[in-house]
Amino acid sequence: MSFPMAVFVTVLLLVGSGFFVAAEFALVAAKRHRMEKAAAEGRRGAGAALAGMRELSLMLAGAQLGITVCTLGLGSVSKPAISHELDPLLHAVGLPSAVSYGVAFAVAMVVVVFLHMVVGEMAPKSWAIAHPERSAMLLSPPFRAVVRAVRPLIRLLNRVSNALVRLCRVAPRDELASVHSREQLTHLVEESERLGLISATDSELLTRSLTEPETPVGALRIPAAEISWVEGGADLDTLLRSAAEHDRTRLLVREHGTVLGSVHARDALVARARGSRATTARDLARPVPELTETTTLAEAIEVLRRRRSSLAVVHDASGRLSGLVTLDDLLARLLQPTTTG
Repeated sequence: MSFPMAVFVTVLLLVGSGFFVAAEFALVAAKRHRMEKAAAEGRRGAGAALAGMRELSLMLAGAQLGITVCTLGLGSVSKPAISHELDPLLHAVGLPSAVSYGVAFAVAMVVVVFLHMVVGEMAPKSWAIAHPERSAMLLSPPFRAVVRAVRPLIRLLNRVSNALVRLCRVAPRDELASVHSREQLTHLVEESERLGLISATDSELLTRSLTEPETPVGALRIPAAEISWVEGGADLDTLLRSAAEHDRTRLLVREHGTVLGSVHARDALVARARGSRATTARDLARPVPELTETTTLAEAIEVLRRRRSSLAVVHDASGRLSGLVTLDDLLARLLQPTTTG
């Protein structure tokens, strides 16, 4: 093979190696939720990227196969071509044949390894990590086409590698786990504070947001004895007077010991302005969610959000009313830093 042709083949092999490296790191670094959003928006290549992320083990095997083939090609074509060109030049400057061959071989090895590492691996890797979603959408369609062409061979190699992994008592996976446990995230926050990456206040806030969601609302409720009530038959004046006395804008409405719902003082003011004097608290009451004392803070917030309610009543194990919780109090529990004396 002539030297110009060897240079051309070398460039193709470096481009091929860079393509497989970039595709591999793009699929690993891209965020699943961003890819799903891009696919929902109909962006080109997002569907192929999502499909590749779902069978990541197969895609990585294809990338490794492509990188290996390119590396072998550089070793069998590029290195001999460079060595063959340098050997006569070194021999012409007076080096013995044995020495000139060794020096030419060493120089060719250094040049090929340098090109392969920098151009064929490090630069594409850095680009893919810097723009994971964009590179995944750009490279996934042709990458999946290449993998599809050699899928039988890759599946065979993948089965062999999975068998070796199982021998080490590790279960192989086809997808990258993108969800961290609460304990892992808490540890990351602690380490970030220790290394000075975040402030103590931010660390405390993040830690509380990770640990407090599992707190049962039974420990956060307002006891039943402290609840501000109004009877179902109360008229508008009584309702507004009770709201003012208890300094509350929202009151629970009960009748014969049963919670009918909650009423907002604003609704009473609107009804009175309209001249609806016969309206009672029972008429204005809106249903409130019911929770148990073992309901977690996170579950309670989700229930209140879904029901579009700002408060909920809490029952104990026997079904008796034990208190209430408000959305403001629950969110404050998550966001308010602990005061230290």
